[in-house]
Amino acid sequence: MSDKASAEILEKVSSGIEGFDDITAGGLPCRRTTLLMGGPGCGKTVLALQCLVSSARDRGAPGIFVAFEEGARRVAANGSAFGWDMPELEKKSLCFVNATMPSSVVKSGAFDLTGLLASLAAKAREMGAKTIVFDAVDVLLALLDDPAAESRELHRLHEWLQEQEMTGILTTKIEDDRPASAQRYGFMPFMADCVVLLSQRVADRAAVRAIRVIKYRGSPHVLNEVPFVIGSKGVEVGSSNGVHPEPQPFTERVSTGVERLDEMFGGGGFYRGTNALLTGSSGSGKSTLASAFIDAACRRGERALFVSFDENSADIVRDLSTMSIDLAPHLASGLLKMEAIRSEGASSEEHFMRMKALIAGHQPRCIAIDPLSALARMGGGLAARAVAERLIYLCRNAGITALFTSLLEGIDPHLETTAMHVSTIADSWIQISFELLDGERNRALSIIKSRGTKHSKLLRELLFRDTGITLADPYNAGGEVLMGTLRREKEDAQ
Repeated sequence: MSDKASAEILEKVSSGIEGFDDITAGGLPCRRTTLLMGGPGCGKTVLALQCLVSSARDRGAPGIFVAFEEGARRVAANGSAFGWDMPELEKKSLCFVNATMPSSVVKSGAFDLTGLLASLAAKAREMGAKTIVFDAVDVLLALLDDPAAESRELHRLHEWLQEQEMTGILTTKIEDDRPASAQRYGFMPFMADCVVLLSQRVADRAAVRAIRVIKYRGSPHVLNEVPFVIGSKGVEVGSSNGVHPEPQPFTERVSTGVERLDEMFGGGGFYRGTNALLTGSSGSGKSTLASAFIDAACRRGERALFVSFDENSADIVRDLSTMSIDLAPHLASGLLKMEAIRSEGASSEEHFMRMKALIAGHQPRCIAIDPLSALARMGGGLAARAVAERLIYLCRNAGITALFTSLLEGIDPHLETTAMHVSTIADSWIQISFELLDGERNRALSIIKSRGTKHSKLLRELLFRDTGITLADPYNAGGEVLMGTLRREKEDAQ
């Protein structure tokens, strides 16, 4: 094979979608054909249009969009809904061709694409087009009503794209997310150089979209199905191929926000850039400890982000003031950003996208997410765990010190029994439990693990006071840890 041929095989063009470029190791095959397949509502048209817009806007490469099903003007209007300046792009580098067939059209005699392709070739030469989209090509081929003619015209289209040396994107419908059932055009995946399957399903009452690269000639690519969402800016692919530079470990320590808890971590708190998991049942004080961690970061002059699921930010600020934790000045200064999110408002993948955007926009040094286990309510346990893992690695790669709270479930208060089970990948794990002694409920805190640091193995009473948060000195009597009123009675009796 010649050097020129080798370079041609490997040449790619960015799709303009970060996650998609990750799973395809660089984007779309340049001057070759990509086929997007999926059922209704999967996002085929949006993905194709976004690639075209990105090429014109970011690289100055003109493109043509040929619409066979939805009117071209409506497609352009849909693009404006994602914040893309379609009128300006149409003036300079985009052309929309309406190739829809009115219902009143009656086919008479032989039909082929020769005339349409000839006019498109002239338009491409005129504007110097580099990319072209044929949206819903199956709708046009269905007019032929002849499998042999359909195959002939599709190959005619493929050869035309090769002759024009344009990057082509074709979209087509499939049934039940089965690639082989691309209507009557099962040969289409064999013709294309890159084949992408888009799907949509409902899991735990949440709509989940996924994308999978079925094949990519001459290129490595991620074979697994990865999730994506259609957000305010278009398609966002949430997963990547996982290739990131290994972050260098920090030696700096950051405070937990509670002096005596820092002492339990050997006197220094968490290592910078690591993550900690704080588990406990409802009402145990997880949110309060997370807020203390964020307060300490802001008092050091660091930017911080607090994401709360299902609890109003203003209520959190008000409640914390009763323990001398005042987050209001940090909010006013801009150091702290608080975001309240409804867990049932979106799938776990959409929540990840939102948190990723918040992190990118605020650039925090410390982050608290309360509770991370809320992700498991929508989109399934496995999907939520995958999101939690990606969020942890996102923070780790960015050098962000993260504290995640998680709600415990089940009858054993000493085990993490959430659907996510992220304790295995957490760097530190703090557990809060309720201890019932002589009819009194007391909070007890212990450190289950802390990678790379010496830490206390003792169970300590967690105290919330008007002056702040503290931990009582350990007190044992007869081999039993005493807390609350029972402890005070024993101390007074001595």
